[in-house]
Amino acid sequence: MAREDLPPEPDWRATGDRIDTLIAASGSGGAIARERSEELVRLVVDFYGAGLERLLDLVHEQGRLDDDVLAALAGDDLVASVLLVHGLHPYGVETRVEQALESVRPYLGSHGGDVELLAVTGEGTVRLRLLGSCDGCPSSSVTLKLAVQGAVEAAAPEITSIEVETAADEPGAAGPLVPVDSLFARLHTDAGAVAGDGASWEAVPELSALESGAVARVEVGRMPVVACRVGTDLFAFEDRCARCERPFEGAALARRLGGGSGDAILRCAGCRAHYDVRRAGVCLDEDGVHLAPLPLLAEGGEVSVSVPVTVAP
Repeated sequence: MAREDLPPEPDWRATGDRIDTLIAASGSGGAIARERSEELVRLVVDFYGAGLERLLDLVHEQGRLDDDVLAALAGDDLVASVLLVHGLHPYGVETRVEQALESVRPYLGSHGGDVELLAVTGEGTVRLRLLGSCDGCPSSSVTLKLAVQGAVEAAAPEITSIEVETAADEPGAAGPLVPVDSLFARLHTDAGAVAGDGASWEAVPELSALESGAVARVEVGRMPVVACRVGTDLFAFEDRCARCERPFEGAALARRLGGGSGDAILRCAGCRAHYDVRRAGVCLDEDGVHLAPLPLLAEGGEVSVSVPVTVAP
């Protein structure tokens, strides 16, 4: 199976953050300076938005804007983000939410769970139902935060809220859906605090500076962890190949030949097994084999990884 080395990618999210910082800094010159900066950004965005819209119209007029082209546009993270900003994304919000959920189902499935889209309301609320059980898994209390919420918000930033009910809720019950914020309240504890499900959040500062396409092996608590960054996304797994059971020493990220920009395969240097990073570390060479993914939070420039409390010092 031919693969290409995964090249570093510009951090476009960081570019957006830098724009916000520059606009905020312009406020030091007074209200007029800030207003002019904001107007400049609006004009530039509108200008390029009009050009993108006309570009799509021309491609459509030539009969080239078929399903394959639309899928390619939607499948490229950078292009899709730009189209979203200008309201030009080829897929509606419900389709994008369903695709986002599909992308995280392998991760949920590796912990015995699943998610179902119930509805997207006219007010922009996404209603979900969690299925299955994550009992006994270190990520049981953070599955929604780490997988579902992040995927949905990235695919459909225009949504206003996410509401979820669990399989334990009685069908047709009159009670309200559980607000997302209440489920996430326990996440805002200090790194290293022990969660109720037997996991410990440990800060890992060295992962904050990990570049796109890079792989790092670190020790979190007493657990060896292998982490990698794909674009702006970080992933962490137990540092053990599921096939040869050796650490990922000398491992590298690769891209499948013909794969999309977000495609990322972790290759074991020992047995040459290949694992799909975005699909919870599923092995591409042997059915039923996958890595052990670990919950990871990247907030405020700090990265924390959740490991079983039994391995904590």
